[in-house]
Amino acid sequence: MTFTPTDYNAYDFANRRHIGPSPSEMEEMLRVVGVSSLDQLIEETVPASIRQNQPLDWAPLAEHELLQKMREVAAKNRVMVSLIGQGYYGTVTPPAIQRNILENPAWYTAYTPYQPEIAQGRLEALLNYQTMVADLTGLPVANASLLDEATAAAEAMTMAERAAKSKARAFFVDADCHPQTIAVIRTRAEPLGIEVIVGHPAQLVPEDVFGALFQYPGTYGLVRDFTREIAALHEAKALAIVATDLLALCLLKEPGAMGADIAIGSSQRFGVPMGYGGPHAAFMSCRDELKRSMPGRLVGVSVDARGNKAYRLALQTREQHIRREKATSNVCTAQALLAVMASFYAVFHGPKGLRHIAERVHLNTVRLAQALKEAGARVSPEAFFDTITVEVGVGQAGILAAARHRGINLRKVGRDRVGISLDETTDAGVIARVLDAFGIHDPAPASVGLGFPEAMLRESAYLSHPVFDMNRAESEMMRYMRRLSDRDLALDRAMIPLGSCTMKLNAAAEMMPITWPEFATLHPFAPPEQAAGYTEAIRDLSDRLCRITGYDAMSMQPNSGAQGEYAGLLTILAYHRARGEGQRTICLIPMSAHGTNPASAQMAGMKVVVVKSAPNGDVDLDDFRDKAAAAGDRLAACMITYPSTHGVFEETVREVCRITHEHGGQVYIDGANMNAMVGLVQPGAIGGDVSHLNLHKTFAIPHGGGGPGMGPIGVKAHLAPYLPGHPETGGPLAGGQIVATHEGPVSAAPYGSASILLISWAYCLMMGGEGLTQATRVAILNANYVAARLRGAYDVLFMGNRGRVAHECILDTRPFAEAGVTVDDIAKRLIDNGFHAPTMSWPVPGTLMVEPTESETKAEIDRFITALLAIREEIRAVEAGEIAAADSPLRHAPHTVEDLVADWDRNYPREQGCFPPGAFRVDKYWPPVGRVDNAWGDRNLVCICPPVESYSVAAQ
Repeated sequence: MTFTPTDYNAYDFANRRHIGPSPSEMEEMLRVVGVSSLDQLIEETVPASIRQNQPLDWAPLAEHELLQKMREVAAKNRVMVSLIGQGYYGTVTPPAIQRNILENPAWYTAYTPYQPEIAQGRLEALLNYQTMVADLTGLPVANASLLDEATAAAEAMTMAERAAKSKARAFFVDADCHPQTIAVIRTRAEPLGIEVIVGHPAQLVPEDVFGALFQYPGTYGLVRDFTREIAALHEAKALAIVATDLLALCLLKEPGAMGADIAIGSSQRFGVPMGYGGPHAAFMSCRDELKRSMPGRLVGVSVDARGNKAYRLALQTREQHIRREKATSNVCTAQALLAVMASFYAVFHGPKGLRHIAERVHLNTVRLAQALKEAGARVSPEAFFDTITVEVGVGQAGILAAARHRGINLRKVGRDRVGISLDETTDAGVIARVLDAFGIHDPAPASVGLGFPEAMLRESAYLSHPVFDMNRAESEMMRYMRRLSDRDLALDRAMIPLGSCTMKLNAAAEMMPITWPEFATLHPFAPPEQAAGYTEAIRDLSDRLCRITGYDAMSMQPNSGAQGEYAGLLTILAYHRARGEGQRTICLIPMSAHGTNPASAQMAGMKVVVVKSAPNGDVDLDDFRDKAAAAGDRLAACMITYPSTHGVFEETVREVCRITHEHGGQVYIDGANMNAMVGLVQPGAIGGDVSHLNLHKTFAIPHGGGGPGMGPIGVKAHLAPYLPGHPETGGPLAGGQIVATHEGPVSAAPYGSASILLISWAYCLMMGGEGLTQATRVAILNANYVAARLRGAYDVLFMGNRGRVAHECILDTRPFAEAGVTVDDIAKRLIDNGFHAPTMSWPVPGTLMVEPTESETKAEIDRFITALLAIREEIRAVEAGEIAAADSPLRHAPHTVEDLVADWDRNYPREQGCFPPGAFRVDKYWPPVGRVDNAWGDRNLVCICPPVESYSVAAQ
C-alpha cells in the first residue's frame, strides 16, 4: 500500500474553525443554488466593475502561533501601577466574574435583547445595573449604559438642552471636569451651535445657560457640595448634571441629594479592567420627569402572556431608528457586557463590601496626604476622596521620573504639580514607593480621619434590594450567574440569523489576550513608551484594514459604529471648511439607510435630504441626481450602505459616487455590510471617501448582549489630516503616522475601546488574506442557499439583476397579514425551534432580514430552514381556515415549560406547540417567559429592580 499524505491541515483556522460549511457541504449547497462553483456565484452576485484586482495576500497564523505572537507583543507593554486617575482606575476583577461572565460565551456572544423572551438573564443583570446606578446616584431612573464617561457627558448636555425650560444657548462646564470630557463636549456642541463656557463654579451665571456640568469629585480631587449652584440653576430654569464616581458615592453625599437632574460617569472601577481605554460601561441616571428624554437603552419590567413578571427594553420609540433625522442622539448600542460585569461586581460585594473598598481607598489617600504634608509638601485640595495634587515646582519632571523608576505612573498637572489617584489595588507597598519618589523614606504614623467634611458623608442607604444582599459564597454567585445565562439564547446555543448584524464566530483564541495583564491593566494615558505592544497592534491592524478597504488612513477612536458615522461626517465637514467651503452642509441619505445615518448627520449639524428608493430597492438614481444638483455647492456628502440595506450589490454605486464628487461632495459608505466585501470589493476604490467599520460585526468582536463595539473610520488621504484628535495625544493615529491637523475627539480615550481591537487583529492574523476573502464568499453562499431553499415558501425581496442576494436576504411576510399572522408571530415561533429571530421589519416593515454568516454550518442552516418551512405550513393552516390565527401555535408562541405541564386546552397538539420541527428534543431551549406584553410595560414603567413582593404578585 502506497502512503499518501493527507492534504487536511488541522491548523487551518479559516477553513477548519471559522468557516462553517465543509468543502463537500459547499458543493451540495452550490447545487441547490444552481451554480457550478463558488467563483460562478460570486460572478453572478458582485458586479465585475467593482471587484478588486489585488488579492489580500498575507499568510495566516494557526491558533497556537497567534497566541505566541500575542505573548511577544504583550511583553512589549510595560505594566506599571498607574495612579493617573482622570476617570480610569486600577480595579480587582473577581475571578468568578472574569471566568463566568467575561470569558463565558453564553454572555459575550449574545445579541442585543430586542427579543425579550430569550434575553431574560441579561435583562435581569442590566436591571441590576440600572438599580445600582440609580441607588448610588440618588436618582430614580438609570439607563442600561452608554459608551464612556465623556460621551455620556455630551449626551447629557444635549438631553438638558431639549428638556430645560431655559431659552439660553450656552452650556457651563466645570473646569474641574476631566480634560477629555471637556474636549468631547466641545466637539459635540460646536455643530449644534451650543456655546460651551468652561470655568470655576463661582463664575457660573445661571441665567446665561440651559445647563451645567460639575465633576464630583473633581479631576484634581476636590470634593464639594453643589447644592447651592444647582438650586440657582433651577431658579433660572436650567438643568444640573453631575459627573461622578460610583465608588466615591459609597461614602459621599449623592448627586440626587444635592438636587441634580442628571448624573453620569463610568462604572469602570467596578471590576472592569482599564484595557488602555476600554471598553467600559458609562452610566446615566435622571429625575423621573426626564426619563423619556434619556438616550440609550432602558430595561423595564412587564408581564408575559400568563401574567408572570418579565423584563424587556422599555420606551423603544425613543430610539434613533424611529426618529431618524429628528433624533437628538445617534446612540444605537451600549456597553452591555461591561455593565453586566459591573452589576455583578456590586452583587458580589454588596453594599457592605463596596463601602469597605471605598473606605479603604479613601483612608489610604488620607494617609498618603498626611505623610506628604508632614514632610512639608503642599497638598491640595482640602477635601478629597481618592485624588490629591501636590505642588512640586521645578521638580515635577524629576518626581515623575522617580515614580516611574519605582514602577508607578503619576499624573502630570500643569508645569508644577503632580496628581495622585489611589484605587482598589493600592496597598501599603505602593504608598511607600510613592513617598519614596518624593524623598520621604520614614513617614510618621498617620492618624485615621476623613479627608472631607463630615457634612459630605452619605446619609442615605443604597443597594437595599435583596439581589445585592444574597449569600456571597462563590457557590451561590456561580449558580446565580449560571441561572441567568441559562435563560438566554446566545451564539453558544444556536445560530442568530440577524441581517446587518453579522453574528459570526467569536473564537476563543481571539478573546483570550484581552484578559492578559499586559493588555488589561494599562491606563489609556500612560506614557507611550509603556504601550509599545498596543502601538504595534494598532498600527498593524490599521495597515491591514487599509489594505482591506482601499483607504489610506484609519482612526481607531470611535467606540461604536454610530460614533464612527459621526466622526466620519465631522471629518468631511472639517475638510470642506479648510477649503473655504463651510456652506457645504447638505447630506443626501437614501430612505433605506440605517437610522443612525440621518441621526449622525443631524448631530454633525448637517441638513438631511432623503433620496427615494427604486422599486427594486436600489437608490433611485434619477432622484439622487436631481437632489445632488439642487444642493449644488451646498452638498457636503452622501451616505450610502454597500451592499445596500436591502442586501444587494447595486450596479449603480460608482455612478452615485461620481455624481456626488461632480458636485463637490464626499461619499460616506456605511460599513455595516462589510462582511460581504472583504477581499472582493474595496469601498475606498469604488468611490468612497470615508467608511466606518463595525469591528463587532465583520471583524469578530462579540456583541456582548448589546456592546462592546468599535467603529473605526477609514479615509482617503485628503481627509486624513481631519481625523479626530485627543487632548492627551494630539493628532490621530492615521496609518501609523501622527498628523498635526485634527478635529476634536469623539471618545474619551485616544483609541476608543483599545483592548478589544486585539480581537479583530487576532481575527485578521489567523484568517490570513485568503481566509478573509473565503469567509466573504461563503457568507454570500450561505445567504443564497437560504434564499434558494425557501423559494416558493417565502418571497425573497430585492434580489440582484441576476437573481442573487449578497450576504443577507429579506423574506416577505407581509402577505400573511391577510390571514392575521404577523411578523411577530413568526419571530416568536422561531424561539420554540431554538432560534433567535432574524431582523424584524427593517428595512421593510413586516419582513424578516436573514444573515446566516460564514460561520454557520450547513447542519445549523438546514435546521433553521426546516423551522421556517414548518412555520410556513402552520401559516397555510391558518390561511386555509383550519385554525384561527389567534388559536394557532404561532400566536401562542413562544411555549414555556409552564405551557408544557399545564392543562392543555389549545386547538393544536402539545407536541406541535412545544417540539416543532427543527427544535432539539434533549437539548431544547425553553424560554423562561411567554410572549412579553410591551404595551403593559410602557404603561406601567418600572426600570429598577421591583420589590420582592411584586415577584409573587406577578406570579399569581
